[in-house]
Amino acid sequence: MDIEEEFWGHGLRHVAGVDEAGRGPLAGPVVAAAVVLKPGRRVLGVRDSKVLREQDRERLYPLILQEAFSVGVGIVGHDVIDRINILQASLMAMHEALDRLRVPPDMVLVDGPVFRHPSLSFRTIVDGDALVASIAAASIIAKVTRDRMMRDLHTRYPEYGFDHHKGYPTRQHLDAIRRYGLSPIHRRSFRHPDCPTQTEKDEGEG
Repeated sequence: MDIEEEFWGHGLRHVAGVDEAGRGPLAGPVVAAAVVLKPGRRVLGVRDSKVLREQDRERLYPLILQEAFSVGVGIVGHDVIDRINILQASLMAMHEALDRLRVPPDMVLVDGPVFRHPSLSFRTIVDGDALVASIAAASIIAKVTRDRMMRDLHTRYPEYGFDHHKGYPTRQHLDAIRRYGLSPIHRRSFRHPDCPTQTEKDEGEG
């Protein structure tokens, strides 16, 4: 994970890694995070959030907040996702996360192949959360933030099991949709298998 060092070596001190969580679920928000690490500083144990256990992500979350130069988080709700589609909502969350950094970054490193910004320099990196330390840190911040939100939403809609699957289309989740229909936080624009109450504006992009 040394791509940031390329930019640090050229005098760019504020290099932001950006990642999102929540493109694939059938319910809840999409959350993005932007993390600017201090040049030459690493948080031991930071890796792609998908390969970490939940307890490890929770342990690393406060360490990243403590050690990073700046962290920004952007959240876009299910209603906006339905209105503008999941790709545009993910980009909106990323822009919001970048706007919440202490200073505008000199360079933005984004996980995945698609990003755009009207004023910031950026580079997209496929599998960036496995290759770039700041993106891996952002993936943890985004994942932990969203998982906590879904656990809170579970207290309002306990019949769906959001505390377990976090809105992803597991068998438990699909069985709950078939039994109870869609909750107020479900994304109506996504395809919900075997659920007759949905409206399908979008066949599940993301």
